[in-house]
This record gives sequence, C-alpha cells and structure tokens, in this order.
Amino acid sequence: MGPNEEPVERSRKRKLRAVFGSFIALLVLFTLFGNTLQSLTLPKVRTEKPARAGLVYTLEGSGNLKPIAEAKLTNPGGWKVKAVHVKEGERVAKGQALVTYDSSSAERELQDEKAQLEKQHIELQNTQDRFIVSAQEADEMKKRSVSRDLEKQKIDLGIQERKIKQLEDRLASQKEIPAPFDGMVTKLNAVVGLASAGEPDVVITNESRGYRFEFIADAPLLTNLGISLEDKVQVEVQAIGDQQPTMLEGAILELADAEPRMASSSDKKANQTATITRKVVRVKVAASELKGGEQAWVKLTKRSQQEGLLISNEAIHEDRAGKFIYKVEERKGALGDVFIVRKVQIRATETNDKVTKVPEDGSVYEGDPIILESSEPLQDGNRVRLQ
Repeated sequence: MGPNEEPVERSRKRKLRAVFGSFIALLVLFTLFGNTLQSLTLPKVRTEKPARAGLVYTLEGSGNLKPIAEAKLTNPGGWKVKAVHVKEGERVAKGQALVTYDSSSAERELQDEKAQLEKQHIELQNTQDRFIVSAQEADEMKKRSVSRDLEKQKIDLGIQERKIKQLEDRLASQKEIPAPFDGMVTKLNAVVGLASAGEPDVVITNESRGYRFEFIADAPLLTNLGISLEDKVQVEVQAIGDQQPTMLEGAILELADAEPRMASSSDKKANQTATITRKVVRVKVAASELKGGEQAWVKLTKRSQQEGLLISNEAIHEDRAGKFIYKVEERKGALGDVFIVRKVQIRATETNDKVTKVPEDGSVYEGDPIILESSEPLQDGNRVRLQ
C-alpha cells in the first residue's frame, strides 16, 4: 500500500465506525422510545402493602333519648276540660288528679235514667196489684197475662239497672284523669273550656323505668363484637344547651330485626351476598338528671386477639375458586424494571366493613404490593405500570 493510500484507509474506517456507532445509538434510542410508548399503554394500577395487625371492629350509633314507659292520656268521653291541675315538667304521684272534665251532661243523663228506673218500679207495683186482683177473681186467662207482664217488667228493670251502673262507671272513670304511676308530665295539651282535639290531653313518663335510644347496625358486626342483651355499655349524653356531654352507663335493652341493606361495592368484593342483615339496637339509660330528648351516642371497639395481614376490601375479588387478589411482581431488566400481575388465591379469616384479615401462609407477604384499582380489567401475567 502506497504512502497516500494509508490515510485514506484510516479515514474510511473512521467513517464506518461513526456510522456503526450512530446506528447502534439510534437502535438503543428507538428501543427505549418503543418501550416507553409501550409502557404508557399498559394498565395503570394503584397499590397498597398489607399491614400486620389485629382486625378492629367498631360500632357507632346515636339517637334521642325517649322514655321507656310513657302514657298518653285522653278523655274518651269528649267532654270539655273543667280544670287543669298540673304543668309541664311537674312530677306527679300515682293517683294524683291531672285534669278534671265538665261531666254535667253525663250527670243529667244519669239522673234521667234513675228517674226512669223509679217509674219502672211503680209500674211493676201496679202490675203486681193487677195480678192479686186476677187471682181473687179466679180469672185464669187474665192471671196468666198479668204474670207475663210482670216477667217483662222485671227484665226491663234489670236492663235499666245495668244501664245506670254503666253510666256511673263511665262518670267515675272519665270525670278526671289520674296519674297511672309516679312520673313527670312531659306534654300538656288540655285547655280549660275545650274538648280534646285529637292529641293526648296529658303525656306522662315513668322516670323510674329510665330512657332509651335506638339505632340500626349490621348483624355480622354485632356478632363479631359479641353484643348480647343486657350487656353494659358506656353512653355519651348531651342535653340541649349543655357545653359538655356526660358519660353514663347504659345496657343493651333489645335487639330487634330490621330491614336488610344492600351490600356496597366493597362489601360485595369481600362478601358475595347481595344483602346484609341488620338489627335495631335499643339501649337503656337511667339517671335522675335525664328528662328525655337528650342526644345520646355509643361507640364500641374491639380488636381481634390474633394478628394477621390486613388487606383492603376493595382489593379482594371472588370467582368460582374463591377469594383472590392481584399483586404486583417486580422483575429487573436491562431496559428497566417490569411489573407483572400475579393472581393469588387467599383465605379470609375475619372481615369488617373496610379490611379483611388473611393468614400469613406464604401466599401473601407484608411487603407485597396489592392492586387496589386498575384502569383496565386484569389477568394473571399482565404487565402494568404503577400509579
């Protein structure tokens, strides 16, 4: 090779190396760009990591205190009020007169019926005299006729006496309203000179029986909390106008059936039943300072004794094989990390309205990213991108 050919050869090699380097750079660039474009089309997922803890059950409920024993008293006779002997908020004793009514019309009716009874007695005496005369005259037909009249009049007398007794009982029971028990007048509608207008004339509560409030709770939650009749609970009570609430001891008075509710979307993932049974929880509170109408709250919390991995209910799905989750498996690659979806069957041991506890049996670990939400439906083996 001549002296002029050697520089030309070196220049040609440099150009070839430059072209090859540019090709490799473009190849890497297009590869990275292609991977970036591909990753942007992958489903986007939101994840969480399960926490190791005991499941917490919380029951909260509130309502207005109402008397357990309450009597709504009205005069069924429809008479006008003659006198009102009590005021709202006044404590009364059993048998104490609360309201007196104008019974003059009933008293006049009773007098008329008694007068009618006297007339019937006189007529009976006349008939008896006729019977004596017919017996003396030995008129058998007349005697038998008068005898039948006597029997009829005696029947009429019995009817009249029962009618008078009924009027006397009515007058005695409706002339006034007595207190049926020791208690407090909570409502007074009776007005002197007016008859009842549909509302009870007097409402009286039996304070010795205490007060109650009620709320509705899911039956499975009550079971998990171990709630049963007569259980003691702490109740927070606040009267209208009070600055600070008062803590009082209450008790579970009744657990009654309530209308079931439709399961929410998170409930359905953790529990495939379409409805959730519910109970009306009635709580009794007794204290001398209560008057009724106060706002009352109860909050019960219980943590399960055994810990496990807690997974949000929104991450749990179910198919014919049972409950499962999607977790993310991370793989290292030359061009960056790759995230793969793995379907994992789980065994739920306990659940509440927010999370489900699963045992640490090797299917799920504390640091595993669990998919809560995805922009697209997922299958095992899908590539995804993390939100």
